[in-house]
Amino acid sequence: MNNAQWFLLVGGLLLARGITSSMLKRLPVTPAIIYLAVGLLVGPMALNVFHFNPLKESALLEVLTEVAVLISLFSAGIKMPVPVSFARWRTPILLASVSMAVSVGMVAVFAYYLLGLPLGAGVLLGAILAPTDPVLATDVQIRHPGDQDQLRFTLTCEAGMNDGSAFPFVMLGMGLLGLHELGEFGLRWALVDVLWATAAGIAIGVISGAALGRLGWTLRGEPPKHKLMDDFLGLGLIGVVYGLSVLVDAWGFLAVFFAAVALRQTELKLAGASRDYPDRPQTRGIEPEAANTSPDNDEPLPTVSGGSLIFKEHLERLSEVMLVLLIGGTLFLDSWSWRAVGLALFLFIVARPVSVLASLLGTRTSWPIRGMVGWFGVRGIGSVYYLMYAIQHGLPEDLALELIQLTLIAVSLSILVHGTSVKPLMSRFWRHRRRLPTP
Repeated sequence: MNNAQWFLLVGGLLLARGITSSMLKRLPVTPAIIYLAVGLLVGPMALNVFHFNPLKESALLEVLTEVAVLISLFSAGIKMPVPVSFARWRTPILLASVSMAVSVGMVAVFAYYLLGLPLGAGVLLGAILAPTDPVLATDVQIRHPGDQDQLRFTLTCEAGMNDGSAFPFVMLGMGLLGLHELGEFGLRWALVDVLWATAAGIAIGVISGAALGRLGWTLRGEPPKHKLMDDFLGLGLIGVVYGLSVLVDAWGFLAVFFAAVALRQTELKLAGASRDYPDRPQTRGIEPEAANTSPDNDEPLPTVSGGSLIFKEHLERLSEVMLVLLIGGTLFLDSWSWRAVGLALFLFIVARPVSVLASLLGTRTSWPIRGMVGWFGVRGIGSVYYLMYAIQHGLPEDLALELIQLTLIAVSLSILVHGTSVKPLMSRFWRHRRRLPTP
């Protein structure tokens, strides 16, 4: 496919998406299914107009997926309900830690015994497929900053954290393959890749987000009052936080998510909204309308988090179109092997539900919510990023080709099965959610 054909394809798809936006909302499927179908149609499975080779283009695909995940994590973070409390965050923390570890272990055992992969490759594959996706799971995530739905919050918060908590397992798998230093008895891995990288990432994010929130609030509030470019500030915060994290070997995905959370929490705390007003949705900005208004009029005062949200969501949708289209354009008919399909079904039907149930034992989370969380573990762009990361760090070509096939089929099937079930299942859940006990 030459440049002109590529521009025609992407431009036509974006035009169609923009024109049919209202119509697509009424369809029983998600837009990602349409993007995937177009990619499969023009790719080597059907018309063979173009073929994207993820092995040869792994460096490009790593950067594209990395940027997409970072933007999505930031958008998720600034929609987190206020205030942060352990009672509210306990469930997603368990999902991002205990459920993550159980899922990685189950996939590793499946890959080792049934697929015949080396143990290190099995652990790496488990780490690639374990995290839920913040890019493709928008239909089951918080839709606006005032959304108080517990199911949406749980899935959004989990996706925000487990894209970072998967990294230690990625490094463990690479270490078992001889591509990363684990240290004697895994001591370096435990101290550096698990404890330091996690704690440092969270600390960098919280400190940076809170600092920007206070700086923006001060500049806007004290004479001479400054007008700020919130989109630039949001993108700048992502870049600075992620860059700092990489420099000190911390997990940047965690840092960006918690930077967004801290930014919003700080701005609303300064406005007094988190203490005196309920957190409810608004069309302008992310703060409650009554909580933060100008003394001269009833318009909400601008915030960095609120001003940058819409722009980030547009970038998120654009990245979804591009990357899902590329995924469709990588697959051949023989890519749909029983090994790949069997792994995907094991992941959706066994590993994800079992890991969720295991992590939530002893909690007061209602069983309907446990069931919905156990099913809606959407796999997507984050998994592709981790795979490209491993390839760029020396994964052998033959093993890389097999993991590409297994990963992309799992992601494609996730788009299909979760994309067709999300609207009917979520609608049914919401009709009965008032009957659920308070967690």
